[in-house]
Amino acid sequence: MGAVGRNVPRKDGVAKVTGAARYIDDLRFSGMLHGATVRSTVPCGEITGVRLDFDAGGFTVVDHRDIPGQNVVALIEDDQPCLAVGEVRHAEEPLLLLAHENREALWAALPRVHVDYRPRAPVFDPENSPRTFKHIRIEKGDLERGFAQADLVVEGEYATGAQEHVYIEPNGVIAVPEDGGITIYGSLQCPYYVHPAIVRLLGLPPERVRVVQTETGGGFGGKEEYPSMIAGHAALLAWKAKRPVKLVYDRAEDMVATTKRHPSIVRHRTGVARDGRLVAMDIEVILDGGAYVTLSPVVLSRGVIHATGPYRCPHVRVDGRAVMTNTPPNGAFRGFGAPQTQFATEVHVDRIAEALGMDPVRLRELNALRPGDTTATGQVLPRDSSALQVLREAVRRTDFRRRRRAMRGTNRALGLSLFFHGAGFTGGGEVKLASRAALELTETGARVLVASTEIGQGTRTMLAQIVADTLGMPYQRVEVGEVDTARVPNSGPTVASRTCMIVGGILRRCAVEMKAKLENLSPREYLRRHGPLRIEKGYEKPAESRWDDATYRGDAYGTYAWGCNVAEIELDPDTCEVRPVRLTAVVEIGKAIHPILAAGQVEGGVAQSVGWALLEDVVMKNGRMANGQLTNYMVPTTLDTPRIDVVILERPYRNGPFGAKGVGELPTDGPAPAIVNALRALGADLRSIPATPERIQEAMCNSRSTAAE
Repeated sequence: MGAVGRNVPRKDGVAKVTGAARYIDDLRFSGMLHGATVRSTVPCGEITGVRLDFDAGGFTVVDHRDIPGQNVVALIEDDQPCLAVGEVRHAEEPLLLLAHENREALWAALPRVHVDYRPRAPVFDPENSPRTFKHIRIEKGDLERGFAQADLVVEGEYATGAQEHVYIEPNGVIAVPEDGGITIYGSLQCPYYVHPAIVRLLGLPPERVRVVQTETGGGFGGKEEYPSMIAGHAALLAWKAKRPVKLVYDRAEDMVATTKRHPSIVRHRTGVARDGRLVAMDIEVILDGGAYVTLSPVVLSRGVIHATGPYRCPHVRVDGRAVMTNTPPNGAFRGFGAPQTQFATEVHVDRIAEALGMDPVRLRELNALRPGDTTATGQVLPRDSSALQVLREAVRRTDFRRRRRAMRGTNRALGLSLFFHGAGFTGGGEVKLASRAALELTETGARVLVASTEIGQGTRTMLAQIVADTLGMPYQRVEVGEVDTARVPNSGPTVASRTCMIVGGILRRCAVEMKAKLENLSPREYLRRHGPLRIEKGYEKPAESRWDDATYRGDAYGTYAWGCNVAEIELDPDTCEVRPVRLTAVVEIGKAIHPILAAGQVEGGVAQSVGWALLEDVVMKNGRMANGQLTNYMVPTTLDTPRIDVVILERPYRNGPFGAKGVGELPTDGPAPAIVNALRALGADLRSIPATPERIQEAMCNSRSTAAE
């Protein structure tokens, strides 16, 4: 029996359950120092002086003058310094680095570093930002003509807040000088982001920099680009001290200093025909990028492409901007812009249905994208498109229409959302990445060599399943090599719901060739006769795929995963607290390589989105997160998480390994609008999240006032 489609044991399961897995803070090196970061206390200003009010003997002190290479955190743009020079753009911006062999002495010194500033007026309102990081416009058809054809125009503004990742393990790295270069060990998602960043920072040739991923306790995007910053700090200290340096954040520092989900403002103006057909969609998207560019342009890219939701419309304009504010930079977070824009769309669709006096399910059925339909970018959807299938299955399983009617007049309600998520990098991204993966023969089987990281989602297991079934050998005989840039090819970042579909697809091609070379010989026999066998292949773009980065026209993604959520909630009429009772998540993901792991991804994404919808309120004061601790930044516990019913549908994608698409991000797109749409059924016209009791009470009061008028 093959491994694909079965719930085989996790490759990392035993080590994690027994405690044998070693995370970054478990590692020690001879002569190791502990590092720490001195940060800005103001959101915007000129640095006029720095004083050390302690005996610096025994300390390694690093500022921007100690950087041997370029003072940048290399990513999309070179606007973010590794250490501030002359000015600061946000509170918590790194200014100075300290290291000492005694951690307590290090912590005692931090408050005795005094920095003087000449403050400047900060900008916190993204709509009044002086700088746009990225502007993207998508146009289809003739918007003016579309609105002229409309019988009704519905407008609305929607907002989403920032969200903290709350991975179990905070950011941490160890930098070790060795052999005239440096090795970075770290809790991270993307070793080949960190590698070029350290090369530029230290001015070293690429072969003198090595990056090794240690066991990683979660990421959710928060360890995509940020580890280049913390690794740079540890590397600078280690380079100057000529000793290993460990730099591990505590929870408070991790929360206030690292990236968050981009807050958003999305405005919709939608023209509809009397029968419910969407004829014109005019959408404005504003993402708050924070003080530096980081990944905001590509977060905006995915956001605007998903902004129409899974709906067909002949006349569309989506105008998106990612802008600068004097807050810590925002960055990658599971869903990558799509949750923000699809939240707005799905809440808006329920308002359209209400304005038409139409069943919200019927409105979605009428407008849902079907195979052969054209998206806003002009992509003709393939046969595996499944909007109607997931919608109808969710409605059937929950008896949505009947139960929604039966709940009228009670404190319970149902809400629904329909959504989709592009799998893989947007547009020409996969071609630019030119990812590579390798497979090598071992005495007993095969070894996977990729830079795709295991961060809890099951990468090692799923890739081994694909290879095992392609080679026709037992799953237990396929091992997965350590992620080490000195040993594995650059298979691209572990982001964008791409690991299974893209990297798994490359490995499948490697395995097909390896199987042909083996010619029915056992691995041991082959190695004895022919010597080592290593097969490496790169990404191959599907022949039919077309994309123009300049015009944003063409095939934005190879394929899409599809989902429909039904949320059942109960509202306390006195406190306006929401209790999520049940959430039904129907997803279509091509092929579930490992059904339990796939279901776990859905459950985790749902819980994360429930937190974003109801509880997780990042409170900013003077540009700084004021509730940067888990005592007052609330995330869902088992008592706050609803029963989650996961239904997996499979419509294979012809270019995915065994038909697989992506599953990691899709589950975060739907729960928040489904919950807010349920609140609408209870009389709360809520258009922003998190839906705290205070906001719900205000929305219900506004609704009553409007009704009275």
